Amino acid sequence: MPLQNRVTPLGDIVATPERGMFTGNRGIIHDPRTKTLLNKRWSSPAWLTCVCEFQGRHREVMARQSWTELFFLDEATSFAAGHRPCFHCRRDDANRFRAAWEQGNSVAGMKATQIDRVLHAERLDGGNKRLHPFDGAIATLPDGAMVQVRGESYLVAQGRVWRWSFAGYTESAGVPEDAQLLTPPSTLRAFRAGYSPVLHSSASPHTPSSS
Repeated sequence: MPLQNRVTPLGDIVATPERGMFTGNRGIIHDPRTKTLLNKRWSSPAWLTCVCEFQGRHREVMARQSWTELFFLDEATSFAAGHRPCFHCRRDDANRFRAAWEQGNSVAGMKATQIDRVLHAERLDGGNKRLHPFDGAIATLPDGAMVQVRGESYLVAQGRVWRWSFAGYTESAGVPEDAQLLTPPSTLRAFRAGYSPVLHSSASPHTPSSS
């Protein structure tokens, strides 16, 4: 029975067999005795994206009163849900993201906690995912941006639009221009400033979709 620990681009946490390329956390949001989620979906404004392998460490998922292991198809999915790179296990990526985030948002000297406060306001609308309007054609969004329309999530990459699923992406003929932005605006500006999120291999015109 899969645990409820897989994150969608909307930030919802569901149970599904597919695991994904990245793990991460939002603090402690599970009961280790039952390995089930609590009613809350975050306990910290620091929503992190981590690597699945780090210094040979091994963890039994949801087995301790420690951070709750969540999983993402790829980094674009985690960004869309409102997460950012971890400064512990992904220090180089986190520093690159902070530099691009500062450049894209015309700020300097930002601490991780300050970025987290901005992202927390952008990711949530009450207890729900905050969707953002944007101007312009979807195809002009930077690689890694994700949008939502009619209950489906889509990735923009290589000038193409890709429909998201837990198993990977499939290319789409297009998305209506009334789609709303899933990726937080400040993160989108970091993409425009040069940060390139890691994408699942299925988001390629030459690679078939796979899990």
